[in-house]
This record gives sequence, C-alpha cells and structure tokens, in this order.
Amino acid sequence: MLLVVAASIVAGSVAAAMTGGYRINLTPSEPLGLWRIAALDRAVSAGDLVFICPPQAPVMHEARRRGYLRSGTCPGGVAPLIKTVIAVPGQHVDIGAGVTIDGHAIPFSDLVRRDGKGRPMVPYSGGVVPAQSVFLHSPFRSSYDSRYFGPLPVSGILGLAQPVLTYAP
Repeated sequence: MLLVVAASIVAGSVAAAMTGGYRINLTPSEPLGLWRIAALDRAVSAGDLVFICPPQAPVMHEARRRGYLRSGTCPGGVAPLIKTVIAVPGQHVDIGAGVTIDGHAIPFSDLVRRDGKGRPMVPYSGGVVPAQSVFLHSPFRSSYDSRYFGPLPVSGILGLAQPVLTYAP
C-alpha cells in the first residue's frame, strides 16, 4: 500500500511539473535532470538552448523507429528535444567530417557514420538555413541533431531550456 501511495505521489508530481513548464531530461545530449521551459519573447538566435518539438516528417518517424526519440507530449507522441541553436535563417551550413557555419568550424560536431547498433547514419546534405528554421546541435558526439535531420521549423520551439536541478556525468 505504501508503495502505491509513493508511486502516486511521484506520478502526480511529474504530471504537475510537465504541465507547469518543467521537463525531465534523461538523455546525454544535455545534463540529466529537471529543466524549465522559459518563454522566448524575442527572435531565436544562435547560442540559444531551446526545447523544440520535432516535426512529423519521415526522418523523424525513422528516428522514432530506431529509438532516438523518446515518448512525450509533442505531436507524434515524442518528447521535446533540448538543443542549442547554432545557425539561423540565411546562414550557410557545410557538413563534412564535422559542421561549419559560414566557414567557421563548430567544436564537437564530428559526425558518426554508424549508430550504437551499427546502423548507418546519413548526414544532412548542408545548405542555407531556410526562413523560419533553425539548425540545432549538441556537443554530445552521439546526439541526434541537425547534423542528421537538418534544420527544423522555429514554430516547434517551446521556449528556452533552463536547468533547474541537473547533473552532468
């Protein structure tokens, strides 16, 4: 009985936190723990750490099938991603061994050719970031980010990602 009560309290707390703009990150792309979604009351810019819902596109359906995306509250039943904006509309992205933005190499952006299960990873072809889109990155080498899926629409941005109680292993 005590276990049921404890589980109910935890489940209720998690549900309240999620509806109050809080998310728990369990992926290594950013520190693990509790994060807050803060309103973004200005145009998004390079360097912003954001929560974003990925679009329901074939590349994201494949990512879900492969297990790269967790279950959550975004359309398609996936969890929002926490990523840093590294390019905004009009900037040029080149993908080689790593990522360059307008000719400037992005640290920790080397690509992996295969995922943890040995499946091939296909990089984004590169190009100019289109209007109303952003190019996203995580310094975690195995992160699934715009290196592979390309720019995402700014309309999916939920807000800025602010750490509340996190741990970086």
